[in-house]
Amino acid sequence: MATGLSAIFLHNRPALLRFLRARGAGDESEDLLQDMWMKLEEKDLGPVADPLPYLYRMANNLMLDRYRSATRRERREQDWAEGAGGVMADPSEDVAVDERLILNERLEEARAVLQSLGPRVELVFRRFRLEGVGQRLIAEELGVSLTTVEKDLQKAYRAMIALKRKMDTE
Repeated sequence: MATGLSAIFLHNRPALLRFLRARGAGDESEDLLQDMWMKLEEKDLGPVADPLPYLYRMANNLMLDRYRSATRRERREQDWAEGAGGVMADPSEDVAVDERLILNERLEEARAVLQSLGPRVELVFRRFRLEGVGQRLIAEELGVSLTTVEKDLQKAYRAMIALKRKMDTE
């Protein structure tokens, strides 16, 4: 049985859901509430003077964090698309044999890096970046939260960027 702040959260969950939807969270409202619940359950919070305003502030902060994360992710993806073309490019017929060998070697390095991150991260990256499947659908297919998919993509992006930097210095 939930006590304290968790009990207040459960009692006011429908109102918090409406609050998030009204603030523009849309389909992510349920995920945000799940994140809130997880944070409330994992932290040992002491007494809160005004628990309901605290929960609304927490919901708003989580929504802002998610928005900022999405903005950074979109910027990263745009930077990746602009800067990583050489790593994942499909060599055309007029590319010299040496250049093809180098591109194939780089592609194999990228595959190895992705494989080293684990099967789920590799699958999420392939489904999203190569197959164009939406993150929400990937989360549903794998039975994980949207946040997990985002974190897996971040992990893959960091690894690919590190690989690109390594290749640029070689």
